[in-house]
Amino acid sequence: MSDYNTELYKEQYLLKKICFFSDKSISLLINSSTLIAITGFSLPFFSFLLYDINVDFRLLLASFFVTFAVYSLNKLTDTEEDKINLQNRAEFTIKNRYYIILSVIISSFAAVYLASSYTIFAILIIFFPFCIGFIYSIKVANFRLKDIIFMKSLSVALAWAVIGAFIPMVVDSRGIKMISFVFVFFFIKLFINTVIFDVRDINGDSLNGVRTIPVFLGRKKTRILLLIMNSILIFWLIFSYFQGFFHRYFIVLIFATVYGYWYILYFCRETINIRMSRDLLVDGEFIGIAILASLYSYNSIFLLNLP
Repeated sequence: MSDYNTELYKEQYLLKKICFFSDKSISLLINSSTLIAITGFSLPFFSFLLYDINVDFRLLLASFFVTFAVYSLNKLTDTEEDKINLQNRAEFTIKNRYYIILSVIISSFAAVYLASSYTIFAILIIFFPFCIGFIYSIKVANFRLKDIIFMKSLSVALAWAVIGAFIPMVVDSRGIKMISFVFVFFFIKLFINTVIFDVRDINGDSLNGVRTIPVFLGRKKTRILLLIMNSILIFWLIFSYFQGFFHRYFIVLIFATVYGYWYILYFCRETINIRMSRDLLVDGEFIGIAILASLYSYNSIFLLNLP
């Protein structure tokens, strides 16, 4: 073998190792609920910026831990559906069941501990998504929110909207009108986000009797519904602009709206076989938005301070 071929072989081998390691790392982030927990950190971070309130990282960590706990609990209760929809996640959950249970307990206590250093208001906000997650995931007297059509998406969107709209209010206050605008934005975005994943899980949910919106309406009608909901954000942008809200981050908000159209059209297609990209591009949306808003905020402040 020539030196050139040897070097080429080494480069290809190294590239394969890097791809394998990246694939395993991303899979671990998704299956362990770490990625969605980072979103639980990023969404209220963006909310702090929208309100123009100094970021409180203890509250963001509390949001991280409660998100991790809620979604880990959901993985434990959704194993049967995941065996059909997401075999890798089901295998991960079954294999690490006791570690996941322990992580749910530890994360829940960590979230409450961090919130307890503030007022009772902070504890209630942190407890709200956990309570929603509990009655959403676990059957009590043969009842759980997940089995009621529309309630699954509404309850998940509500939990996220409460976190996004009200966590910054623990350390500072804003008018009810601005809070309402922030709440509506997060509610619509996360409702769409949740239904996008129900489109992915349509086969497993149908077989297990879970009546989600895609199961009830079908893929095409669900896509139309989500496009209509995303279009509401155009009016939201217009009204918020003339109210004088969020001008510094208006480009970021426009990007979020346009991006919503893209992933609705892309992930609601009939023939699409996707592994982890849906989690990264949809669940990870607010991670990217938070980074973009941070950069935009930094540049805006820098430009304003130029002589």
